[in-house]
Amino acid sequence: MLDIKDFAFFEKQNSFDFKAFLIKTASYWKWFVLGLGISLFVAYQVNIRKQKIYALETTLAVKEQENPLFTNNTSLIFNWGGTSDQVQTIATTLKSRSHNELVVDKLSFYVDYLKENKYFTEDVYGYTPFIINLDKTKEQLFGMPISIEFKSLSEYELSVVFNSNSAPLINYSTNIKSSQSVVSGTFVKRFKVGQPVRIPFLNFTLEIKDMPGNYVGEKYLVKMNSFDDVVTQYRNVKVNIDEKAGSIIKLSLQGTNKARIVDYLNETVRMLMKKQLESKNLFAENTIKYIDTTLTLMEQNLKDANNDLKDFSKGRNVIEIEKRGETYQNQIQELDLSRDLIKRKINYYNALSNYLMNSKEYSKLPAPSVAGIDDPNLINSVAKLIDLSVRRSEMAYAVKSEMMFNNIDNEIAAVKKSVLENAAAAKSAIRTEYDQVNSKISQSEGRIERLPEESQDYLRITRKFNLSNSVIDAYLQKRNEAQIVKAANLSDIHFIDPAKDIGGGLIGPRTGVNYVIALFVGLLLPLLIVFLIFFINNAIQNVEDINALTSVPLIGVVGLKQTSSNLAVFEKPKSALSESFRAIRSSLQFLYKKQQKDGTKTLMITSSVSGEGKTFCSINIATVFAISEKKTVIVGLDLRKPKIFEDFNLNNKVGIVNYLIGEKSLDEVVQKTKIPYLDVISSGPIPPNPSELIMGESMREFIKELKNNYDYIILDTPPVGLVTDAVELSEFVDVTLFVMRQNYTKKDMVNLINTRVQRDELHNVSIVFNGFENKAKYGTGYGYGYGYGYGYGYGNYSNGYHEEDAPMPLLQKIKNLFSKSKAK
Repeated sequence: MLDIKDFAFFEKQNSFDFKAFLIKTASYWKWFVLGLGISLFVAYQVNIRKQKIYALETTLAVKEQENPLFTNNTSLIFNWGGTSDQVQTIATTLKSRSHNELVVDKLSFYVDYLKENKYFTEDVYGYTPFIINLDKTKEQLFGMPISIEFKSLSEYELSVVFNSNSAPLINYSTNIKSSQSVVSGTFVKRFKVGQPVRIPFLNFTLEIKDMPGNYVGEKYLVKMNSFDDVVTQYRNVKVNIDEKAGSIIKLSLQGTNKARIVDYLNETVRMLMKKQLESKNLFAENTIKYIDTTLTLMEQNLKDANNDLKDFSKGRNVIEIEKRGETYQNQIQELDLSRDLIKRKINYYNALSNYLMNSKEYSKLPAPSVAGIDDPNLINSVAKLIDLSVRRSEMAYAVKSEMMFNNIDNEIAAVKKSVLENAAAAKSAIRTEYDQVNSKISQSEGRIERLPEESQDYLRITRKFNLSNSVIDAYLQKRNEAQIVKAANLSDIHFIDPAKDIGGGLIGPRTGVNYVIALFVGLLLPLLIVFLIFFINNAIQNVEDINALTSVPLIGVVGLKQTSSNLAVFEKPKSALSESFRAIRSSLQFLYKKQQKDGTKTLMITSSVSGEGKTFCSINIATVFAISEKKTVIVGLDLRKPKIFEDFNLNNKVGIVNYLIGEKSLDEVVQKTKIPYLDVISSGPIPPNPSELIMGESMREFIKELKNNYDYIILDTPPVGLVTDAVELSEFVDVTLFVMRQNYTKKDMVNLINTRVQRDELHNVSIVFNGFENKAKYGTGYGYGYGYGYGYGYGNYSNGYHEEDAPMPLLQKIKNLFSKSKAK
């Protein structure tokens, strides 16, 4: 059954030591500094290798502009659709392929002007001292950089590197791509500024700009790109309609060259204004064309009537003849004009109906007013039908949604149906009027028939002449009205804020964000590594680890030795390391006193595995007893791996093995050392049965004989985690010291000592924590009162008490390792 103390010990053993983790993390500050340095350096290199990205915008307003010359008396109505319709149409047009083709072609944006910088190739459009004027009717090399280096103010060198025997070409007037056979390698040729370049793969003229500056020696790159690819690129322009003001549109574009962005944004709006005005004038242009065609026919009729009148006037008194029929002439002329107007209306309705029934393109419809029709519903419907037809043709280049096409087709069909119904109703209404006018004309003609035949002929000729002349005058008036309206029309699109480079617009690269990310990564990666080390490393790091894993008391903490040999106390008796062993001596004396132990005291030193420093501790604990003038002996009982004799420069030919098998006496196996009061008994030859020798009766006699000659007996035994020799020797010792080494002894091995103590196989066990470095990465573990620390962590307070333990130079460490390997 586990009691409450066992549960508390178990909870302590499995709890996470956050404080230790923080201290350990802080100890790796060099890693964090290195990580931050590397990550910030990488962020800096990334930032300087990225081109700056800018975003500029332009703002425009869409407002229907009424023609200042348009009045109620003007019979033509021109409308490009309502404002809301225009905004949607403009937003669609700005992203359409056809519109951007016009803009790209106007600006020749398929030509790149580049310059090689240290880290990237920069777009220097607008900042070069020259421009390239392409002959668009000829083939041009595209997709490959063309180097232009100015050798003088009037001469430049053109070079192209061909990696194959074929070069891609493009004709920008037809947008047809082809290829040209070339010689693989570098083509180089010099040209004069302004001299036309006429070679199979290039056809252009280089012109110097005004105020170009000093450009001699400068080297630039020119690159022609695919026309379609460039158009596709600029179709990504952002078009945003203001939610609060639906007639406001903002255009924005991103790129690495502000001059290019400014030119594109402004030109795309100017191009849109031009196209919109052309579309707005389309109604007037159709009317003018219709009138011009009609006038051509009417002028011939007028000419024929004029010739007939001249022929009739020859040899006759025209004035006398005219007086006879003057009364009838004015009356019938008015009726002829009325009948002609009605006929023109009927003809327009018929032509309009036939056109709508037999055609799908309605952008060429003339205005109804040319036929004297002033019905506002019909005029507006025809204008709207023209506008919808134009909008649909533009959508074909930009819109892929079938639903949008269906919507506008349905709208066109509805307007077309309304126009046909209005035309049919109007035509039916004026039929009655037409019959009435014809009846009046018949009555007037009946009265004219009573006049002399000569007067009747004259009236017939003048009727024809006056009718033609009046109709022509009417058409000319309509034509003048259409031209005035066209000339006075204004675009419905206006700049509010044209694009302009005023020094801002930088949106990337986000260098600050990159540095923040670098800062985060530079701290996170070392932290993750430390975290892994903290949890993966299963070795004892500090005193807290020992206290958490076992209830065996800790008797002392020993630091790292800074000497070449294990005789640390003897070589530097005033060092802090020596003080730590003196503290262990004091603690041992307290334990002996507590046991009321008189006479010779025995001490066994062991560990879990080899390499934890038990021999080092044995030598130096024995040394602190010896320098206090106590007769002390160290017995090397690690019979399998004897090595204690090496540090005293002794031999291992004779040792305890010889005594235990009866070959030698005690005096014969004892070896004196250079340290007063300290003797050494090495292990001697390696026996085949070390455990059996230790368990024999001769060991008991050996210990008994040692007690007669020495005050302190130090037994340096093999690791208890590997062999059981130390367990067999525990009956001969008063105190057992179990050595653990920082960052070496595994936590799992602590269970070994717990098991040995619980089984009572080892008696009076205490722990020595060896190889301790007072560094944060090993956590805390200092200040427990075990006699360690005079020179560790107190800075100037230890001056005068201890010799300074300077770290062993790296060269010396290598030399010691080499000498040890050579000795082996």
